[in-house]
Amino acid sequence: MTDQLPDQLDSVLSTLTPIEQMPLRMQIADMLRRTIVSGKLRPGSVLVETALAEQMNVSRAPIREAIQILENDGLVETVAYKGKRVKPLTAREIEETYSLREVFEVMAVRRILEMNKPVEPLWIHCRAMATAARNNDREALTAADEAFHRTLIRLSDHDLLLASWNSLYFRIHQIMALRNVAQPNLAEIAANHPPIVHALEDGDVDKAVSLISEHTRSIADLDPASIAEMNL
Repeated sequence: MTDQLPDQLDSVLSTLTPIEQMPLRMQIADMLRRTIVSGKLRPGSVLVETALAEQMNVSRAPIREAIQILENDGLVETVAYKGKRVKPLTAREIEETYSLREVFEVMAVRRILEMNKPVEPLWIHCRAMATAARNNDREALTAADEAFHRTLIRLSDHDLLLASWNSLYFRIHQIMALRNVAQPNLAEIAANHPPIVHALEDGDVDKAVSLISEHTRSIADLDPASIAEMNL
C-alpha cells in the first residue's frame, strides 16, 4: 500500500497546472472595475493616477495600464484637458441597455420553456436576494440580482445570447447598483423575482414573458434620467 502512494501522488500532481500570477495591472483593473460596476465609484468620478497609486501603494505605471483596460471596457473615458474619468451614464444609454436586456431575457425565457430546462438554480439567487434585503445589504442584493439574470441567460443554452449579454454586463450591473441605491425598499426588489420562477415552473410562457418584460421595464418607474443624474 505504501509503495503505491508515490505513484498515486505523481498521478494527481500530473493533473495540476502551474498557478499563474495575475499581472499587477489586471489586479488593479479588477479592483477598480468592481468599484465602478458596484456603483461605489460613481459615473463622472475623476481617476487621478497619483492618488490611486498612493492609495494602492504601487507605481503609476500599472495604474495607467489598468485605467486603459477599463477604457477598453467602455467604463472610463478621456476628457480633454481633464484626464480620465468614469464614463457618465446618459438617459438614452440606460434606456437602450435595458430595452436590449428585455429582448435578451424574453428570448431566454422562451428557450427555457421550449427546452423544458430545470430552473432550480434560479431559486438560489432568489434566496440570496431575500437574505440581502433582510440584512439591508445593497451590494449583496445587487450581486444576487445580477446572478439571477445571468443564470436565466445561461439556462437558455444559447452561446451567442450569452456572449451578447456579457458585452452588456458591466453597464447592466452598474445600472442595477445605481438603481438599487435609488430604491429604498430592498425587499420589493427581491420580491420581484420569485413570481418569474414560478411562472417558468408552471410552463406558463405568456405569464413568464409578461413578468420578465415588466421586470426589465421597471427601470422606467425610476426614470432613467434620474439615474443618469447620479453622475458626479
